[in-house]
Amino acid sequence: MDPYTPRARPGGRKKNLTLSAKEYTKITGTIASVRRNRQVLHDDIDEGFDGRLNSSHENRGRIDHNEPSFIAETSFVRAPLNSRVGANTSLPKSKGKAREDVLGTLPVDIQEALILEDILYVLMGIEGTHITYHPEYSPEDDDPLQGIRFVVSSPLDSSLRDLTERILPLGTYYTAISSFIESRSHLDFGLVNHALCAAIRDMLKDYQTLLSQLEHAYNTSSTFTLQKLWFYVHPTVHTLSLIYQLVLELATADDSSADLTSSSSEDDEDDARNEALGLGGAKLKAVLSEINKNGLNGAEGSNIVVKGGEVLAIIYERMQNMSGDPTAHKLYSTLLKSAGVPYVSMLKMWTTTGRLVDPCDELCVKESKFISKGILEVDYTDEYWERRYTLRDGSTLAAPSKRHQAGVPPPRTVTGRLPGGACIPPLLEGWKHKILLAGKYLNVIRECGIEVQTNHRQADDEDLSMDNEKLYNFIEEAYTHANRTLLQLLLKDQQLIPRLRSLKRYFFLSQSSFLTHLLDLSHTELKKPAKSVSMVKLQSLLDLALNTDSQGEDALFREDVKISISSTGLYDWLLKVISVSGVIGGEDGDIVPDSGSHEDSKKERDKDRDDRKQLQGIDALALDYSVKFPLSLVISRKTILRYQLLFRFLLHLKQVEQSLTSMWIEHKGIIWRRSASNHPEFEQWRLRVALLRARMLSFVQQILAFTTFEVLEPNWRNLEAKLTKVTTVDQLLRDHVDFLDTCLKECMLTSSKLLRVYSRLIVTCSTFALYTASFSKSATQGLAAADMGDGDTAMAKRWEFLRKFETNFNHWFKHHHDCVQYYASSENVSLLPLVVRLSSIKSPS
Repeated sequence: MDPYTPRARPGGRKKNLTLSAKEYTKITGTIASVRRNRQVLHDDIDEGFDGRLNSSHENRGRIDHNEPSFIAETSFVRAPLNSRVGANTSLPKSKGKAREDVLGTLPVDIQEALILEDILYVLMGIEGTHITYHPEYSPEDDDPLQGIRFVVSSPLDSSLRDLTERILPLGTYYTAISSFIESRSHLDFGLVNHALCAAIRDMLKDYQTLLSQLEHAYNTSSTFTLQKLWFYVHPTVHTLSLIYQLVLELATADDSSADLTSSSSEDDEDDARNEALGLGGAKLKAVLSEINKNGLNGAEGSNIVVKGGEVLAIIYERMQNMSGDPTAHKLYSTLLKSAGVPYVSMLKMWTTTGRLVDPCDELCVKESKFISKGILEVDYTDEYWERRYTLRDGSTLAAPSKRHQAGVPPPRTVTGRLPGGACIPPLLEGWKHKILLAGKYLNVIRECGIEVQTNHRQADDEDLSMDNEKLYNFIEEAYTHANRTLLQLLLKDQQLIPRLRSLKRYFFLSQSSFLTHLLDLSHTELKKPAKSVSMVKLQSLLDLALNTDSQGEDALFREDVKISISSTGLYDWLLKVISVSGVIGGEDGDIVPDSGSHEDSKKERDKDRDDRKQLQGIDALALDYSVKFPLSLVISRKTILRYQLLFRFLLHLKQVEQSLTSMWIEHKGIIWRRSASNHPEFEQWRLRVALLRARMLSFVQQILAFTTFEVLEPNWRNLEAKLTKVTTVDQLLRDHVDFLDTCLKECMLTSSKLLRVYSRLIVTCSTFALYTASFSKSATQGLAAADMGDGDTAMAKRWEFLRKFETNFNHWFKHHHDCVQYYASSENVSLLPLVVRLSSIKSPS
């Protein structure tokens, strides 16, 4: 707001304000005459009036400094308005009625002179003699941010009153804006509010400069009238009204911020006391701090003051709504640029160094300090990457509009806008994810102890502001640089791809004989119940098997492979995950149901306890893989869990295949090959046993071949191709997880119906293999009965026992084949090769 001075006014007087002696004498004579009349009238009204005006012709033009309106300023600042404040307070006030009568009896030119002096008071927010506070104004009850209203309390000429009432809103605007600056300069309102107040304060300096120039003209120019005053302040009225409307919106947006300081200090004291007493774990503290900080309980969300991104959003919305007014657009654009300086500064720091310096929670990115990189080693939810640094509005790339969740404050009840830093400025809405990721990438590099190097243009040398295109180019450059640096660290320095290959080799059992060696060495130990298995012994046997098998680059990472024993059967656990809405609750993969009665959950726990008692070591065996940060971001606990599921699935197939192969070797013995022509029924029974065993073995081998050659290998090749072309870290993480999810889906481990049918079928095969010795014993008895020729009384029982397995296998095999065929034609086209493979397994005629 440029000061509008009378001598600088376009089209004004051509002469300077330097007057000739004749003009000066004429002007001072007029002013002296006006003040003499005012002095005489005031003497008649009030005996206490002190000070007179020297009106002699000889002393005309010389001011008497005993006159109350011109008491000498004692300070070094010679401000006429300051001297008037002192004079005004020293004057005893007359009764209102008498003063009104006096002003009403004066000529228009004298009324104008008196009202001009009062207006100069009012423009600074000071009550005048004839222009006073509104009768309803109360300093104790009224909100100072609404401003002080002034009224003309004396009868005044209609033309003067009209002009005066046009100018009076300036006093209201000035007092409201000054109160806003004073209140919003408190520390709790954040750096953005401070910058906004500084920008408005600079504009008020121009306004005060204008007032001082107007007062100089009032004191020195006899032609300075109320009309001229209105001409000079008219543009300022519009400018201050725009600032006043912004101040009102900012002041009314936060409903109850009065108790913010006390409540926040009490919360800090409680947190410090709880931490000193050791109350609550890290996660409990985090939840409590989120609730206290963001006010998640109903109306507490309104306690968050208007600060940070919300202030910028309000300014930007007003600028857009009033884009048709050039003055408003320029004013709000200036305020947006000034208020956004600290926000942009925090943004620069975050996107260029990975450090989040946000003392007042104003930035769109927030940090959960209780989450450390050590959580990656034990936590299945990967909290460090997903929750250490997040957007305050709760949105993610997977769920852009997810806002109403834990840690996200509720929106304002009136505007629906998220409060405080959770409100992302509209100008940055499309860039928020890149802002978050740029800082996260660099933060990972810093956590590794590597100094962050910036190779793009220095941000300090650039003129970046909220509405400047350079800011978006800077964010893009920072994101690209951070992404490229972290990719370099993961793929080359940390050897990510070789580690993924070792994971594939060990967990997918591809081109590796270590598992066969391990099963042979630990055969006795794995026959024990799962809870009785010695982890130390199994780990030593695994190390021995890996040392004899690992070659090349796989040998570099064999020490990262560990033994793990699960407490739940694979298929039962997968069925619970699919059929029950729950989450993984710990390392053992326990399920936490969302609903259900206490009795039902107790029955499920009892059933799970019984299953764990019956679970053997071979069924609970799994592998684990340990990596250090930052590789743990890619090979995280979530991905390791997926690898473990696939490993246990393949291991069970290998185990059943090995059992049926052992049964086949047993059937090559003399008992099963010796002819029994005199006992045709026994011959037929023995043939049916061998046929059922062959069909089961063929089924297991077809499933194993399909998962290995039709699912895992092609998907792994696709993943390797993607990793060579990957351009972003998030794409790398997404491709890795997508690869594992695709493998789980195509291995039929994500469909409850397919999994239930398959588990029944594979359990039937494994149970049949367990009866190898029983069938051999029955065959021996049948041969003995055939040699004796006395008849075989146990043949009926043998047929009954065999038909149970045949019926069970035929039923579940047909059911499984139909399910696979249905899903292959409707949902999962990748199962078509399995349909062809299963069709080759002929049922007995």
